[in-house]
Amino acid sequence: MHLMEPTQEIIPRHWFAVYTQSRHEKSLAKYLDHRKIEHYLPLYSSKRKWSDGSRVTLSLPLFPGYVFVRIARDERVRVLTLPGALQIITGTGGELSPIADSMIATLRDGLLERDAQPHPLLTEGQRARIRSGALAGMEGIVIRHKSNLRVVLTIEMIMRSIAVEVNGEDLEPVISPWYDDLQESA
Repeated sequence: MHLMEPTQEIIPRHWFAVYTQSRHEKSLAKYLDHRKIEHYLPLYSSKRKWSDGSRVTLSLPLFPGYVFVRIARDERVRVLTLPGALQIITGTGGELSPIADSMIATLRDGLLERDAQPHPLLTEGQRARIRSGALAGMEGIVIRHKSNLRVVLTIEMIMRSIAVEVNGEDLEPVISPWYDDLQESA
């Protein structure tokens, strides 16, 4: 007679983004290590100059406010009870939204080969301000032309616009006044 061993059910684990308290990404990563919860906190190096003239290189989160965890859906309480963890990002309908394993793997591999820095999200049609160069301070609408970013600058008095090619690093998003009005009325 052949005795069968009890089969262990394989619980699927997925990557999720955990929203953290401000500047708690590294401490949350330590708690996740302690609890043996698989996680990923991509970091980048930033050189800073202090007011006393000394220079220091800091290791900062590439996605401020987020740590990625690989858990089963029913393990979310193990993460959310840790100090610094505020919520696991959900999609439409309030369901947990997993991040593709391939995206995390590509991110990990890519960051081993290249330097990266955080950058504000800029979408086509969004208002942006040019941060540097001869046109610094001017605001316009972001458009794409082939693989390049351009900002459409308008001189309203003469009802004319120009499109200027810019590097994404030279742009910062501008929150429009109507957005402020929406926030105040909420």
